[in-house]
Amino acid sequence: MTVAKVRAAAPALTVGQRWRLRGPLLPALLLTIVLTQIPMLVTVYYSLFSQNLLRPGSAEFVGLANYGKVLADSLFRNAVFNTVVLTASTVVLSMAIGIGLAVLLDKKFLGRSIVRTLLITPFLVMPAAAALLWKTSIFNPVFGLLNWVLSPFGVDNVDWVSRFPMASVIMVLVWQWTPFMMLIVLAGLQSQSPEILEAATVDGAGAWSTFAHITLPHLRQFIELGILLGSIFIVQTFDAIFMITQGGPGQATTNLPYFIYQQSFRAFDVGESAAAGVLVVAGTIIIATFALRVISNLFQEEA
Repeated sequence: MTVAKVRAAAPALTVGQRWRLRGPLLPALLLTIVLTQIPMLVTVYYSLFSQNLLRPGSAEFVGLANYGKVLADSLFRNAVFNTVVLTASTVVLSMAIGIGLAVLLDKKFLGRSIVRTLLITPFLVMPAAAALLWKTSIFNPVFGLLNWVLSPFGVDNVDWVSRFPMASVIMVLVWQWTPFMMLIVLAGLQSQSPEILEAATVDGAGAWSTFAHITLPHLRQFIELGILLGSIFIVQTFDAIFMITQGGPGQATTNLPYFIYQQSFRAFDVGESAAAGVLVVAGTIIIATFALRVISNLFQEEA
């Protein structure tokens, strides 16, 4: 029975009955409005004023001028570019590695549960703690594990954070987000019909042919879902950049969240930082809209 038929067969509810059903949800709705929508409205309000906290009483209504300054700022454009590079690289690499790990975990072998738990662990570590761990224990040029592992190949005392800042941050984020991608793809692999795979084997299809022509098309929706959800979360990355590179050297790793932090808590420019925040939120909403559409289509096709 379709959703439309179920709705048609259900008895009509009165206005009072509808409000009684919605009543338990009102406290959560009000809390969400207080914590999200009111701060957003305050941010939009501040974005219309030119105000610097170092100059008390300097607030002046400027309309949309702050948005023009932000869009014309070369540092903001650099932050947009860094955000795109950081997000795209992390999502692509973590998804590629996640697919490989998910295919391995989909096979039955001794100790699979232990291996699965170990592979999920990086996603459970707090981002700030993970960034600090990588900076002090892995990237350190003197006693870092990365230099120690690569020392047989002639690599010695390389300051990875200074010489390869963007690659260092991407490496940390890939380590953190690969388990997320792996779990989504693994769910897709386990939802495959075993009869179809058995039929392909009977017809003489090899492992690679089965994966390329049957498994990969089946995983398309799950891969799209992982890419979109991962992009929404990774575009907000702040912890790793703050703990590892501080946006440097120069502005090499400054992304949009860190740019807003610099404008707010270093330059104390409330108006421009608020305008930049509104622009970032607008971009995130656009990405979230596509993500919700993918999720909706996924559920409809599963139904």
